[in-house]
Amino acid sequence: MNTSTSSYIGRFAPTPSGHLHFGSLVAALASYLDARAVGGRWLLRMEDLDPPREEPGAQVAILKALESYGLEWDGEMVRQSERHAAYVEVLDRLFNQGLAYACTCSRKQLEPYHGIYPGLCRNAGHSQEEDAAIRLRVPELEYRFTDRVQGEFRQHLGRDVGDFVIRRRDGLYAYQLAVVLDDAWQGVTDIVRGADLLDSTPRQLYLQELLGLPQPRYLHVPLITQPDGHKLGKSYRSPPLAADQATPLLLRALRALGQKTDSEMVHAGPREVLSWGIEHWDALLIPRTLSVPEAQIR
Repeated sequence: MNTSTSSYIGRFAPTPSGHLHFGSLVAALASYLDARAVGGRWLLRMEDLDPPREEPGAQVAILKALESYGLEWDGEMVRQSERHAAYVEVLDRLFNQGLAYACTCSRKQLEPYHGIYPGLCRNAGHSQEEDAAIRLRVPELEYRFTDRVQGEFRQHLGRDVGDFVIRRRDGLYAYQLAVVLDDAWQGVTDIVRGADLLDSTPRQLYLQELLGLPQPRYLHVPLITQPDGHKLGKSYRSPPLAADQATPLLLRALRALGQKTDSEMVHAGPREVLSWGIEHWDALLIPRTLSVPEAQIR
């Protein structure tokens, strides 16, 4: 376990729907280096909210990959599947206060609205026990924040998102609710993650405000994309991280993050690469872009 010398608390929160790949490594490395460079803590949380999408053995594979790449976390790993009681308590409170409501709309009904919920069930008065999702009422307000890499980002919740789901129709808790509650519970001060979650942040800011929770700092790193523009991931058969490729892939991930690398590091072990990365970490060098084609990373 590492000794913390600052109030910084970061985290890496993988979803066990597949093994870690190079894009995962870039996000993990950025959050790790950003925490360790200031003597902060780095936590690990398994975001296993969706059992039907979980790949058998993925959790074990993720832990082994992090260990083989020298990415050591502080304390015990937390699983979101063990946090349901906390989600129930907050969801019930929001529902009873009229801040959330049950929605029976089908996907087919919502297709014409292109992902922006039109409020069809907002005043329908469905009970929480019905076959329904639970949505959070959003204000007709613009939320904005300054990302440490991407700069100012703003989103009008009513116009750009609409009332969003905090518990799915199948009874599974939604990412937006769980991530906000868990980051606050773990005392996370800084969230470093992929740019695909940039537009989720205003929803999380609203939930933090509603629940009286502190707002972390945010840093969204560019996604690593394939030639067709899609991000690396299980759906596109991105190769899992190989234990015997730790050093070259860590160095490649550093370059994807705009960091300088030492040519001598090619002969180093993964922990030496990480130590070098901690000493030379500069978040200001991360490319201010939402994506970086994998082919461009040399």
